[in-house]
Amino acid sequence: MQEFDIIHAIFSIAILVFSVVAHEVSHGYMAQYLGDPTARLAGRLTMNPSKHIDPIGSILVPVVTALMPGGFVFGWAKPVPYNPYNLRDQKWGDAKVALAGPLTNLGIAFIFGMFLRFYGVNMEDSMMGMVQLVIYINIFLAIFNLVPIPPLDGSKVLMNALPLRLRYIGDYLERYALILIIIFAFFLWKYILPLVYLIYWLFVLS
Repeated sequence: MQEFDIIHAIFSIAILVFSVVAHEVSHGYMAQYLGDPTARLAGRLTMNPSKHIDPIGSILVPVVTALMPGGFVFGWAKPVPYNPYNLRDQKWGDAKVALAGPLTNLGIAFIFGMFLRFYGVNMEDSMMGMVQLVIYINIFLAIFNLVPIPPLDGSKVLMNALPLRLRYIGDYLERYALILIIIFAFFLWKYILPLVYLIYWLFVLS
């Protein structure tokens, strides 16, 4: 493997870890805002990666995908705990906590997109490449997490909108969370990437 590929993989993994940690911390802060202190009491309202690392999702999967030819780095962090029964908004609290993660990733992508839009012409190629990685990875994380498949955030929003008698479906499917994520990541890849490029274009080039 060429030296450039190794350096690119290292930066990709570092950006991914930062992005998934920001995603999870935002869930905790939204839950805290809505009245649940669980994440704070568990010491999870921090950007310190060591508090959020999942051995499979934050190390193994990112390393494997980053080193694959033409691979797009992928992974996740350990979910931040919260108690939905503590939320002041019992109707839409779960949905608000769930949406905080993807919206944070879109916010990061937008900020770096504006930076690239206005200052990109003065950047060195290596710096521009890193900024583009931040944008692409965060847009991808936002879109992927909004897919309504347990345990992704989109499923929590969907379950929150369903009648109580139907919410057991999400609980049942969540037992197979890791398998579902890997399967659907593989099959949804070609459908998600066009959306990633579209949002990148809106943030940076439009």
